[in-house]
Amino acid sequence: MFSAPADRRREVRAAPRMHHTIFETPVVNTLMRSLSRAGLRLLGWRTAGLTPEQIAAYPKFVLIAAPHTSNWDFPITLMVCFVLRLKVYWMAKASLFGWSTGWLARWLGGIAIDRSAANNTVQNTVAAFGARARLAVIVAPEGTRGKVTHWKTGFYHMAHGAGVPIALAYLDFKHKEGGIGRMFETTGDIGADMAEIQQFYSGITGKNREQFDASTIKRH
Repeated sequence: MFSAPADRRREVRAAPRMHHTIFETPVVNTLMRSLSRAGLRLLGWRTAGLTPEQIAAYPKFVLIAAPHTSNWDFPITLMVCFVLRLKVYWMAKASLFGWSTGWLARWLGGIAIDRSAANNTVQNTVAAFGARARLAVIVAPEGTRGKVTHWKTGFYHMAHGAGVPIALAYLDFKHKEGGIGRMFETTGDIGADMAEIQQFYSGITGKNREQFDASTIKRH
């Protein structure tokens, strides 16, 4: 039988190095948790769903954040993450990591993604999960805050390939609550799984409600 070249095998198996983030900076993390709790209260928001103790029982997971319809999603998501004691990385397009702000984005947990190399992103993320005892990665299935009719399924392949659950996280601007609703275990039947995931998000309202309707979204 033929095998892949050694350098190719190393490329697929090598886990990307996860950099140090604000979530792993003890004093700052504690301060941000207090500020985030106060900030959410001031804005009229609250956390809901799984508690920090329940989430801690899952050492590894892919977290999908939806709906993503506004720039407000990012700061509120960060505050929810601090309150729930999450230590997460999040993926975003490489253009957001410019020379002047890239360091800040990375410190906040950002990972620059080359969207022309989607397969490598999935493989590298699966490798990262295999190399670590604990890891949580946020992926926005919509890929943009504009109106979409298709969800990108990279998050599904990451979770299924790594054998980790998908944390169904949300921000509901109508009820001003956010959190992780449930941990979803993939079955390998992507059609049935995606239908169940999208059913979870039906009735959840984004900041710009006309840009998100879970019932009309297809997988891409």
